[in-house]
Amino acid sequence: MEFVSEAIIAQRLEALPGVEPRVAVSGNFATPHELVRILVATLERCRLFVLNPQAGWPIREGLVTETPFVGPGVRNDPTMDYLPMRLSLVPRLFALNRPPDAVLIQTSAPKGGKVSLGIEVNIMPAAIEEVRRRGGLVIAEVNPHMPYTRGDGELSVDAIDFALENDKALPGPVDRGPDEVALRIGANVATLAHDGSTLQMGIGALPDAALSHMHGLRDLGIWSEMISDGVLALERIGALDRSRTVTSTFLFGSTELYEWAHDNPRLVMRRTETVNDPARIAEHPLMLAINTAIQIDLYAQANASYVRGTIYSGYGGQPDFVGGALHSAQGQSVLALHSWHEKTATSSILPLLEVPATSFQHSVVVTENGIAPLFGRSQHAQARLLIEKAAHPKSRDSLTAAAKELGLWREE
Repeated sequence: MEFVSEAIIAQRLEALPGVEPRVAVSGNFATPHELVRILVATLERCRLFVLNPQAGWPIREGLVTETPFVGPGVRNDPTMDYLPMRLSLVPRLFALNRPPDAVLIQTSAPKGGKVSLGIEVNIMPAAIEEVRRRGGLVIAEVNPHMPYTRGDGELSVDAIDFALENDKALPGPVDRGPDEVALRIGANVATLAHDGSTLQMGIGALPDAALSHMHGLRDLGIWSEMISDGVLALERIGALDRSRTVTSTFLFGSTELYEWAHDNPRLVMRRTETVNDPARIAEHPLMLAINTAIQIDLYAQANASYVRGTIYSGYGGQPDFVGGALHSAQGQSVLALHSWHEKTATSSILPLLEVPATSFQHSVVVTENGIAPLFGRSQHAQARLLIEKAAHPKSRDSLTAAAKELGLWREE
């Protein structure tokens, strides 16, 4: 790894092969913004492969963002190229039909001849391995604020060609805190957890609200695509099993969470292919996968990806964990959501989805109104449970009428 000037990095990027080189970039809150700025100023045309790009992501003619998970930075980008795919399979793309010519990462400061990808391991090890195999470039933005996390994100400095120094605090998500309804949903979800359960949490306020009601449990394990401050609270209160490491692929939280993560043997960051592998998920007994959605229909199909017919996010790891948890001994796949969208005054439980489904066959659906246990029920029983246990009272009559039209309603 050689620390160089911006001018040299620009020269090397300018020499990338092809008319439209592909560059894989760390996403979420680990994006190397200084390197991206240099790239945008240097290359007239480029394809940027990234997960969940945040606000401030560049949008201009000649730049095409490729992503399996759409973030706020590209939701209004008409040229964005969305790739519908389970996250566990995304790393395969680098070796198949989307090979990178360069990789831009943000890392910790060097330590013992290594740096760490810190809060964003995810799909980046696969991208780095493929670009090295192809003789491409690996460029790092080295930031002392990035925690050195252990596991698959530890890289030899020899794996990096060039580096740029940056000394800026890491950004993080806005902490809006759970509302009263979210706390009720979280309390309902928490009744499904037991001492010894292994937890996976998706992104959003509802999973953290559920964790806040699990402080009285003990010997909990964490095997989750992402973790946030709710896990840190469980660790500090003594709810986590000290014999099991906390396993994740990326962190999404406060500065306090990142400080806890730094060089902490309690945390192991693994690559996506490992953590999101349904077979590995299924190995954990009492696996409790907690995810959320925008809508669910009477066939128990969930939409967590589209808003008003336009892609909003993507599959992410939800299908991986839904399937894995269902194959776990006494595992459950929980879908937690508000039953009613206040802004649009519409039910989040619909007769039938009008957009592609993100996942299906959850074992339990939870709202602020109650718990609908679906696993092993007939489609008629599932529809009735969703209406009577999960739907908002305002929507139950119309949903019952729709269920009858769909042939999903049987009088008891």
